[in-house]
Amino acid sequence: MRSLRFDGWIAGIGTASGTRVVLGHWPRSPFGPFSDVMVEEADGHRLLLAPTRETADFVAATYVFDEVRVVPVEVRITDQKHWTVTSPPFRLGLTTGRRNLAGLALRAVPGRLASRPGWIALWDRPAHLLLGAHTHAGARAGRHQWYGVRDLHPVTSATVTRNGESFGALAPVEPPVRFGTGSTPRTPCLVRVTTTVTVEQGRRTTGVAS
Repeated sequence: MRSLRFDGWIAGIGTASGTRVVLGHWPRSPFGPFSDVMVEEADGHRLLLAPTRETADFVAATYVFDEVRVVPVEVRITDQKHWTVTSPPFRLGLTTGRRNLAGLALRAVPGRLASRPGWIALWDRPAHLLLGAHTHAGARAGRHQWYGVRDLHPVTSATVTRNGESFGALAPVEPPVRFGTGSTPRTPCLVRVTTTVTVEQGRRTTGVAS
């Protein structure tokens, strides 16, 4: 196995219409800085928006989507709490609040420890019981993902539009998104995370989604 590490942020939100959105913002990755957006609509249609064919193929070979689009994904962050994401035809705006107890506890864990598989595995069951999310999970093509979460901020407000039409008010991420075995917490939040994806030797790191 070889390991690919992605360091950045994941935001997960739900909307009153039933559409759920997961943003991955990766300042450091094997592909350079990039961001991607995963959307599951109320009818279950799963869509990936990624900025290059290389990143789209990698994410689509790890998770499961019904549709993949290569489009620009622009992320702007103001005052470290206001995020604006533009990826035609979608636009996402979110604001985060102060750390809660979970965020304070995660931030106290040293970064090196937080990203170790043994530590991540130890917290899988508590995270699933308390937050509704797994800390590691199997993926497509023999891959495995390890989510070393290092900080957490609740999302206090958010808007999601497609071609200017709103999906409704902020809501819990329910039902859970179905991009893969892993998920995002049921309560809308932004997490600081180091994600490690292990890939079997000899397999390509990219692939076309089915």
